[in-house]
Amino acid sequence: MDFKHIQELIKVINKSNIGEISIEEKDFKITIKQKEDQVQTVFAAPAAPVYAAAPAVPQQLAAAPAAALPAAEAAPAAPKTDNLITIKSPMIGTFYRRASPDKPLFAEVGTEIAPGKVICIIEAMKLFNEIESEISGKVVKVLVDDASPVEYDQPLFLVEPA
Repeated sequence: MDFKHIQELIKVINKSNIGEISIEEKDFKITIKQKEDQVQTVFAAPAAPVYAAAPAVPQQLAAAPAAALPAAEAAPAAPKTDNLITIKSPMIGTFYRRASPDKPLFAEVGTEIAPGKVICIIEAMKLFNEIESEISGKVVKVLVDDASPVEYDQPLFLVEPA
């Protein structure tokens, strides 16, 4: 891993909520840690996905009923998403909606998808990984901006199953 790769990795981690990451190659090991301001734990094992624990909810918010919150803090009524399926990121990296700037989008709102159809690309360590759909249906919402960093298990698309 060269110095430029390390700098890019640090930039991606600084933009995310990842607290620490360790990477080991043949004779090289690097650990990057963020400041302790954030409450998040990340575990990694060889040939296993990375899991992130949800940030802790403050005690007063966890115990307060929704009616007790001021109107400005109360969550607005979410659109009905009972029948929607969320496609999540299988890895940490940079999310791309198209193969290159001059190519069409893989999936946009209204696009019909099927198992095996490429719906996006996630770049990790200069490797461009095509992410294929495992379900069939229609894309209802794209939840991530193009060229944005994503984390493992972060929602990418909402799909209405066929």
